[in-house]
Amino acid sequence: MNMTSVPAPSHEMMVDGRPIRVFDGLLPNVADYVQGLSKAAFTRSEIARPETAEYKHWATEVKLEGLVRQPIFEITQRAVVTFTPAGIAYRPYRAYTNVASYGDMLFTHTDCLPEQHDLTALWYFCERWDVEWGGETMFYDAQEEIACAVRPRPGRLVVFDGAIKHVGRPPNRICYAPRYTFAIKFERVAAS
Repeated sequence: MNMTSVPAPSHEMMVDGRPIRVFDGLLPNVADYVQGLSKAAFTRSEIARPETAEYKHWATEVKLEGLVRQPIFEITQRAVVTFTPAGIAYRPYRAYTNVASYGDMLFTHTDCLPEQHDLTALWYFCERWDVEWGGETMFYDAQEEIACAVRPRPGRLVVFDGAIKHVGRPPNRICYAPRYTFAIKFERVAAS
C-alpha cells in the first residue's frame, strides 16, 4: 500500500446507525510495539466512568507532539479518513495505551456524547492472540445488548464512533500475555 492510499476495512458493522470499521494488515512491525510496551511505565490511573473511579486500570499516556511524527499516526489517519464527510476533519486530542491481564476489571463506557461524533482508533498490540484467550472489545446497542465484538489480532485497528458504548474484556485465565490496546481519540472539526 502506498503512503497516500486509503485502506479498505476488513470488516464493517453498524451499531444504532453508527459505524465500526476493522482494518487488518496495516502495521507490519507489531513486535516492535509489543517489545517497547513491555518496558513502558504504566500507572493505575485510567477510569471508565466517574462512578467506577475506585476501580482504576493500567494506562500510559502518549504525548501528541511525538505521536504525530510516528508512522502509526499516519496509518491511523488514513483509516480515519474513511469516516470523514465533506467539510469535516478530525484531529487527535488524546493518545494512550491500556494494558489488561487476567483478573482486571474493565467497565462499559462511551468516549463522547452522541452529538459529538468523535472517533476512537483502537490498535491491538500483540505478537499473537489465541481466540480462547478472550480480550474482545464488546460493543453495545441502545438497549445494552451486545451488538458485536472485535477480537484482538496482531496489529488490528478498529475505528468507531466514540458514542457507541463499549468495553475491553480482560484476557481469560489461560492467557499469560498482556492485552495491550493503543487508543487515539479524535475530535470532529470543520475542515480547513
